[in-house]
Amino acid sequence: MAGNTAVVRLEDVHKTYRTGEVDVHAVRGVSLEIARGEFVAFMGSSGSGKSTLMNLLGCLDRPTKGRYLLDGFDVSGLDRDQLADIRNRKLGFVFQSFNLLARTSALENVELPLLYGEHRLTNAQLRAQAEKVLAAVGLTGREDHHPSQLSGGQQQRVAIARALINDPEVVLADEPTGNLDSRTSAEIMDIFQKLNERGITIVMVTHERDIAAYARRNIMMRDGLVQIDRPVARRLTAEEAAKKLEPPA
Repeated sequence: MAGNTAVVRLEDVHKTYRTGEVDVHAVRGVSLEIARGEFVAFMGSSGSGKSTLMNLLGCLDRPTKGRYLLDGFDVSGLDRDQLADIRNRKLGFVFQSFNLLARTSALENVELPLLYGEHRLTNAQLRAQAEKVLAAVGLTGREDHHPSQLSGGQQQRVAIARALINDPEVVLADEPTGNLDSRTSAEIMDIFQKLNERGITIVMVTHERDIAAYARRNIMMRDGLVQIDRPVARRLTAEEAAKKLEPPA
């Protein structure tokens, strides 16, 4: 369940891009809070501002105007190196295209963020932590497999494990089921729900209503503004999704 502390707070956040002679107002004054332990899905059509907002939340970009507080710390004015440090310590990322290193094992892909951390670990410590998070996403026995030896769903599990390895404050998932079939999508969303039940804060971008129904809260973006912000009335579970996918008797 969500706690009372806001791990994400946006205060009148704007983002404007300069394209030639034209200013593109991608985000137009968004204020919202995400409590620790929430599972939020951002939705909206192309150009709605949801992807720009995700980049801001992920410290991949800075707001043109307004404040972004992550875990109580104002990150709005940090420079590139400081933002990179915040990303590595506070955030975990899961992408539509998995973004795994092809010539590297699942275990080594998961270990990667730890190599840039402030705590220097031995090889045995690195392996132990990576094995722990791979087990948490159901990949025990697949540690030494390369991405080409794994299915799409298994590759996304590796990506989720990599996002968890630094014990982040927030996991950001950008269209995490975009390259997966319906059955595998349900399995991945089941993992997210179980992680959320353990208290992990998850912020997801999706354009699919059925995927957004796995979250606890849906935020609809339009023209750079929050149009709708409401709790999910009836959450979808992987078990329900599997039943829907079963062929008729």
